[in-house]
Amino acid sequence: MRVYRSIYLLVLFSAVTVLSGCSIQQRIKRADKKFAIGEYYTAADIYKQCYSRLSAKKDRDLKGYVAYRQAECYRILNNPRAANAYQSALRCKYHLQDSTIFLHAGLALQYQGKYKDAAKSYELYLQSHPDNYVAQAGRYACSKIDEWKKETSRYKIAEAKEFNQRRTSNFAPMFIGEQTDALMFSSNRQDKQKGTKKLKRPSNVTGQQLFQLYQTRKNAAGEWDEISLAEGLYGDAENEQQNDSTEKQVGNAELGVCCFSRDGRTMYFTYSKPINGKDLGAKIYKSDRASGEWGEAQEVKLFADSSITVGHPALNTSGDTLYFASDAPGGEGGKDIWMSVLDGDTWTAPTPLGKGINTAADEMYPYIHADGTLYFASNGHPGYGGLDLYKALRDTTQKDSTVWVLYNMGAPFNGSGDDFGITFAGNTQDGFFSSNRNDKKGNDKIYRFWLPEMEFIAEGLVSDEQGNPIADAKLRIVGSDGTNSKVNARRDGTYKIKLKKDVKYVMLATARGYLNQKEQWNTLNLKDSKTYELNFSLSPISRPVKMDNIFYEFGRWELSPSSETELQNLVKLLQDNPNITIELSAHTDMKGNDDFNQELSQKRAQSCCDYLIRNGIEKERLTPVGYGKKRPVVADKALHQKYPFIPQEQVLDEAFIMGLSAEQQEICNQINRRTEFKVIKTTYKLY
Repeated sequence: MRVYRSIYLLVLFSAVTVLSGCSIQQRIKRADKKFAIGEYYTAADIYKQCYSRLSAKKDRDLKGYVAYRQAECYRILNNPRAANAYQSALRCKYHLQDSTIFLHAGLALQYQGKYKDAAKSYELYLQSHPDNYVAQAGRYACSKIDEWKKETSRYKIAEAKEFNQRRTSNFAPMFIGEQTDALMFSSNRQDKQKGTKKLKRPSNVTGQQLFQLYQTRKNAAGEWDEISLAEGLYGDAENEQQNDSTEKQVGNAELGVCCFSRDGRTMYFTYSKPINGKDLGAKIYKSDRASGEWGEAQEVKLFADSSITVGHPALNTSGDTLYFASDAPGGEGGKDIWMSVLDGDTWTAPTPLGKGINTAADEMYPYIHADGTLYFASNGHPGYGGLDLYKALRDTTQKDSTVWVLYNMGAPFNGSGDDFGITFAGNTQDGFFSSNRNDKKGNDKIYRFWLPEMEFIAEGLVSDEQGNPIADAKLRIVGSDGTNSKVNARRDGTYKIKLKKDVKYVMLATARGYLNQKEQWNTLNLKDSKTYELNFSLSPISRPVKMDNIFYEFGRWELSPSSETELQNLVKLLQDNPNITIELSAHTDMKGNDDFNQELSQKRAQSCCDYLIRNGIEKERLTPVGYGKKRPVVADKALHQKYPFIPQEQVLDEAFIMGLSAEQQEICNQINRRTEFKVIKTTYKLY
């Protein structure tokens, strides 16, 4: 009996194993069908169950296929688990079946901001597909990402919290017409309102609740008011029959990305409604507004083949050209952007925008700015990862009108993850866009952006050579645009002047009893606001001015190279004050005999004058004088504050210095060793 029982159990186990194998094969086929009709959420769940039941040794190829298809579902749904699923497929050698896994794994890794790993994956794919644009673009972007992150933009962004709701996705905002006081956007929030009905289970496509169109308006205070379902589009969901195929009520359909005519009376929107449990794909519908509500929606016929999916409509300002996204045959692959022109009451046969815009990956969410610029989202062009926002202009230098010049909008608009669905407030550079950045579950949020006005400011301090503010200083500013104005410095010597862009400026600082000082600069080709800090240190006319950082070889009169900066400052001062003549004097310390110090100081003063003459200063304006050790420094308040051991008004003569410590003596000798200038005349060549 035990023998028969053992045989029976063995046969039973074998039968269960065979049935189990058949069951897995059937479940994989079911998942493949779900994948084919776009039910990625359901398909991913089935693939996941099958993967765990397959042997890595006996079913390696099939296990790799299942892991790859699971990864594809996750990638399409922007699920961060995609990268791990691709790795599982690679461990099963799935790349031997289809090298496309390297390309798609690169996209998933780049989406997560794992740029080094993404670059390796793109490189592996390019080994067998060297001409693939999407892989080339991805590899290039990964090599440039560190450089791009350092680039700054004048745009500022902030989350538009008034539109977002926790644990929901909110995206693709659009102003209702050219007025900017009404807005509509897509959301899968589940508010208890007429026309909404919480699903018993999430969408087979996304795994989320249905997306609907919500609207809001600004109140008298300029704030966005209560958010509600689009008026008139939604009937009573409780009375709507589940399989109703009429379009009068769309409560159990999924509505998304929309656009409007300039007057805000006509809306085009994306519409998807399963009929008898079958997903027929997305369509574009049109609705006209009357008496404050949207009327019955009608399908916009674009392709003769009704099975082609279309969505994400965008109108130009004249309302005669419709842009949209579709995976129709004839594009570059994935989802492409197409356009159709209105001919009477009929839209002409759509045409794709071509390779300048479309790639083998996805291009979606087109938008036409009031100035005619095309904006869209893509994950096929060089970018930060996931969908990035791009702007495109027709290349007017080319005879072919299909040639575009493309710009990635960069940070702060783009980052790893998805950034898409942009809209502008009229003809401005302010508006809203969508992004799932910084959201662990990948939910989309609406962000506002604005372009601050560029400001160019000149500000600073007017002081004397010792840093004391000059209260009665005046500044005269002359610009290449015709500007010619005067500004008084404040009592503390500070000033602040607003400038204009693309202008060359000259500013002259003056004050009674002081020499003038001039500065030149410009605001040409600036791409951001800038503040120029221009401080003026005016030299007095009535007393000698010490020149810092004038150095000579020890015991010699030759100037050292480090003296050039200070001497150039003196050249500029003489150029700014062309009617003055100066005495340029050199002084030594108490060391050495009188005759040697006298001769040395005279030659040093002459060396400075020779330098000035070589740099264009007339000889007649310069008088070199060597004083040797005859004129020691008389300490002023500033010197006393710097060296408290030196009393104010103290003459640093030999008698005082010899009573100091060795260290203090050296300090005083350094102070006495100096080069100075003083103004002799202020009327040179005036008469």
